[in-house]
Amino acid sequence: MLAFSIIAYLLINLGVGFWASRRISTTSDFVLAGRSLPLFLAASATFATWFGSETVMGAPTEFIEKGMQGIIEDPFGAALCLFLVGIFFARRLYSMNIITFCDFFKIRFGRSAELLSAMLIIPSYFSWIAAQLLAMGIVLKVLLGWSIVSCILLSSVVVVLYTIWGGMWSISITDFVQTVMIILGLLIVSISLYLKIDDLKILTKDTPPDFFRFLPPPDFKSYVAYFAAWITIGLGSIPQQDVFQRVMSAKSASVSVKATLLSSVLYFTVALLPIFIGYTGTKLYPEMAKQGQMIIPNMILLHTSLPIQILFFGALVSAILSTTSSAIMAPATVLGENIVKFFRPDLSDKQLLNIIRIGILVITLSCIYMATTSESIFDLVAESSAFSLVSLFVPLAAGVYWKRASQAGSLISMTSGLAVWLLCSFVGTEYPSLIYGLLSSLGGMLLGSFLIKPKTEPAGKI
Repeated sequence: MLAFSIIAYLLINLGVGFWASRRISTTSDFVLAGRSLPLFLAASATFATWFGSETVMGAPTEFIEKGMQGIIEDPFGAALCLFLVGIFFARRLYSMNIITFCDFFKIRFGRSAELLSAMLIIPSYFSWIAAQLLAMGIVLKVLLGWSIVSCILLSSVVVVLYTIWGGMWSISITDFVQTVMIILGLLIVSISLYLKIDDLKILTKDTPPDFFRFLPPPDFKSYVAYFAAWITIGLGSIPQQDVFQRVMSAKSASVSVKATLLSSVLYFTVALLPIFIGYTGTKLYPEMAKQGQMIIPNMILLHTSLPIQILFFGALVSAILSTTSSAIMAPATVLGENIVKFFRPDLSDKQLLNIIRIGILVITLSCIYMATTSESIFDLVAESSAFSLVSLFVPLAAGVYWKRASQAGSLISMTSGLAVWLLCSFVGTEYPSLIYGLLSSLGGMLLGSFLIKPKTEPAGKI
């Protein structure tokens, strides 16, 4: 019955995607839902995009193993990212009326910066997509009993089809339904577990002294690591196409800001539920503590009734599907709009739309390989955010808020930040490698903007 319910849910998503395809006539309809989403759809789309496998399966495991310090990156840093986007970037980017995040680089820094940013932003998504496919494969393997590869392929087919058919319209509509499923399912599971607790002291029994400590130990190295955890997703996911698409899909700048801030609050509060579920489950059922990423799914299967199992796995599948569809569509859009169109500016709108759809398929095939050769969902997501943090955050922030930021500064910032991060990751450093990459990116922006005379290609204004 449980497996049947999940298969039925997957088929419903395909039906929604097919229905939404009737509303697609232009690239703008496909990528930005015609810039017409009301507040509830825009907010739920942003929330559901972020509420993925790492939230339900990765973060609880990190909390159980490392305590409060293990979840600074997510959900705290992730909620911070959405808040910062709403306060500092949403209104300014919305007013530019562009399709992709890389279009901003074209207007502000010129076409060479557009192309380089596109070449950097596309691979930054691969780890994130792979994390979602891996999670879906793990869940379906538990429910259906198939091999992990077969389950990854099944989930990939479903998400690719409804994304190709309906684009942002399909994603937005299914995200709203999925948001309801996520909140309802996790609330019911949390309440059912809470009612099983006879004494609240069980939640703090046998925990290390600093398990619930929010601030790090009072030494420089610990604070640097703490800061790195906050900014990995907190700043690193700001320059991402999936976030940008939700900003641009709202029906007005005001709705865009409100939707992003609302999704930040939603994410922070709802993301604490799977952490509570995972932690409480290990206290009620100590044998579950060694289940790793599967602690919550296995606990639900072994210790709850069928209706709760259906609700939970429906919520989990919802979370992963919504994140996967958005993550696949974002780099495919950049591929068509900012790379193919860069070399073929005469492309018609219909040709561009077809290229984006082909890109969705090609990118998914690449990520299937990564998903079948990786193990840690949480690490894959962190790797994706760090990639964009060291290469794209500084040029974006400087381009929006610093008039002197130049094309040379943006190019040096992107290349130096990425190069230093990769080098430090390879050789190993005392402090997190992304700190070195971010500082190098900042230094590159300052160096290029102050010392190198601008070329003939003018930088645009916002």
